[in-house]
Amino acid sequence: MSRVGKLPISLPSGVKVETKGSTVTVEGSKGKLVRQLPEGIEIKIESDSLSVQTIGDVAKTTSNQGLVRSLVASMVTGVSAGFERVLQINGVGYRVAVEGRNLNFSLGYSHPVEYELPEGMSAEVDKQMNLTIRGIDKELMGSVAAKIRSFREPEPYKGKGIKYAEERIIRKAGKTGK
Repeated sequence: MSRVGKLPISLPSGVKVETKGSTVTVEGSKGKLVRQLPEGIEIKIESDSLSVQTIGDVAKTTSNQGLVRSLVASMVTGVSAGFERVLQINGVGYRVAVEGRNLNFSLGYSHPVEYELPEGMSAEVDKQMNLTIRGIDKELMGSVAAKIRSFREPEPYKGKGIKYAEERIIRKAGKTGK
């Protein structure tokens, strides 16, 4: 039995949840998210909360209960408050610029790196070094942040590259000469 899956999800004011078959739609002030539920899982909606329940007692459905509850809770948080992720760019000459939906990176390569943000995502740059990504879909935001980080992962000797703001890079000592 899932302990996480049994917890109810409280609904903030202004958030509407609808279920149609195995599809869940969550709508709030920031936008609208739709997700397909796996078989054997249903959502029961009360006045100010909702709960995820299993149909039957199959091991596969009970193992998915906690996952579905976490996904729906992220959807509720996303449409009401939204999510943001901060990336830091470290290195001499490394910078980023936002031009509409495109991000232009200068990362020490012989060419600039361009990346187009997916629909529903926005970006903001502070001092050409801190990139803040905002969106309502937590899963999409995480994959966008990981993709941007992969353009120039932080290296352990000088710490140059793109890293998450809360990430700590373990530094290595360089070679010593005699």
